[in-house]
This record gives sequence, C-alpha cells and structure tokens, in this order.
Amino acid sequence: MAILVAGGAGYIGSHVCKMLLQKGFDVVVYDNLVHGYRCFAQWGDFVQGDIGDQAQLDSVFSNFKIDVVMHFCAFIEVAESVIEPEKYYKNNVQNTITLLEAMRKHGINKFIFSSTAAVYGMPERTPIEEEDRKLPINPYGKSKLMIEEILDDYSSAYGFRSIRFRYFNAAGADPEREIGEAHVPETHLIPLLLDAAIGRRKDIKVFGTDYETQDGTCVRDYIHVNDLADAHIRGVDYLLDGGNTNYFNLGSGSGFTVREMIQTAKKITTKDFAVVETDRRPGDPPYLIACSDKAQKKLDWKLQHSLEDIIITAWNWHQTMAGRKLV
Repeated sequence: MAILVAGGAGYIGSHVCKMLLQKGFDVVVYDNLVHGYRCFAQWGDFVQGDIGDQAQLDSVFSNFKIDVVMHFCAFIEVAESVIEPEKYYKNNVQNTITLLEAMRKHGINKFIFSSTAAVYGMPERTPIEEEDRKLPINPYGKSKLMIEEILDDYSSAYGFRSIRFRYFNAAGADPEREIGEAHVPETHLIPLLLDAAIGRRKDIKVFGTDYETQDGTCVRDYIHVNDLADAHIRGVDYLLDGGNTNYFNLGSGSGFTVREMIQTAKKITTKDFAVVETDRRPGDPPYLIACSDKAQKKLDWKLQHSLEDIIITAWNWHQTMAGRKLV
C-alpha cells in the first residue's frame, strides 16, 4: 500500500513517514519546504510541491498509485492566524479543498487529517471528549473545524472516508535522534524550555500564575510524537479495513502545569535557567486535557511514552542539533 504524506518533511509528518516505512508501507513525501526540511524527507520518495498546486498534484497522483493521503500541511501559529487570517484560510481551507479535489479526480477516497484541540475553543469540561461543543476562538481553530465539516459533507456526498485526529500538544523527538521538533519561530513550551536549558534563550516566560489550578499555572496535555505516529498507522489500517469516517482525540488523558513542566525539564537536563512570570495571554483556558478513550477502543491505540520520555528524547535531539542548521 502507498501513502502520500503531505507535509511529510515537517515535525509530525516526518515521524509518521519513518514509522510508515518501518511498517512496510510505500511512502511518498509531498512538501513545499516552506516549514519543512529536506533533510527530514528521508523516508520515502520525495516530491517538492504545494497542496494548492493542482497541476503538481495531478502529476504526483498520476506517477504514484496512492491508496491513502495524510495531511500535515496546515499553518499552525494561533497568534499569527489572528493577525493574518487570510493566510490561514487560504492555506488551511482553500488549498486543502484543492487537495481533496485532486484526490477525487484520481479516484482516491481515503484521507487522514491532522486536526487540533483548538476546534473546541474554551472547553466546557475536562477531560474533553470528541462530542463536546466546538467553538474555536481563533482563525487557526476555525480553519481546522471548517475542514472537519467539509470532510463530513464529502463522506455523505461522495463516499469519501476520512479520519480526523485532534492533537493535544505533540512533543518529544525520535529516540534515534534523526528528527525532532524545529519550528521557526518556535512557540511550543518544551523546545522553548530546552532552548533555555541549552543557552539559546535567556529565560522562560510563564503567562499567568493565578489560574484555578494546583499551582496557579495552566495545565496542558502532552503526547509523544511517536505515539501520534502510531495512531496514524492504526488510522491507515482502520480505513484500509473499511472503517467509516471518524474522529479521535489524541492525548495522554492527564495534564501537567507549566511549573511542573519547568521543574521536570530542569531535573532531566540538570540545567537551571531563568523563569519570568508575566500576565495571562488572552484566550488561554486553565485546563486542556484530552479524553482519548475512543481511540483506545476503536483503534486499539495505547500510549507508550511518559512525560519523562518526551523530555528526554527532545533533550537528546536538542543536544544533537546544537550548532547545526537544518536544511
């Protein structure tokens, strides 16, 4: 079976490509390298292209017999989406529709979509379940929810079968240190902590210390990137076995405060670094924790990595990449 991984040169996509190849799938990595890295596209045939380029999509679907398409091509910066919503709606919505059109044209009807916990907005309860209210509060979350709703319509109208995975804070790195998290700019907590530990930044900012949590800082759910990758492999098997359109949360089911994350990072790295407490950021809920029971039952998916595994693998990657430039 051949899988086209759009965005396969990015953080999550590259980990998925590596695992797909290990599981015996043929892989086509399709990436425009705007946020991905050519050195991450090691697992499969690489085609440089954009999901908004109809001609390039026609070419790749004509040259490779693709059974399933995975989508990791969204722009993901919440703050930027508020400032530049057009950029997000064009790439995350318009270009994704172009990809879906090309798939239909070439008779491909199985699709795995990288969605987000941001579709829920400010949660009504915790842990969050898949059927809970979806009221995203920024263009990034709205763009993901739009595609989820489009996929429901494609399923009803065209027999197009899809899975949407709603992520809660992907983190960690490949244990073999070949790939890891490297966003530009970097906004995710764990790589920022490790940047501070390794001396790339002077401090870590804590946004809000007066939340109604155990220590006043926000609680978040972290999941190792290889646990995410494993869920995607199981999603491929689910669709190939005839599974219907579905959606799943992917998280650990437990949360850690920002202060707990800082202390764990200091313990694992054995480095001390400055921490600056500042005001809350608008729109940050006190808790974001996933209920992933559905994925466990439907996909027989189980977490394999602890928080310590996440930070250890990320720290090993950070040290390996110290002083190197990704290309």
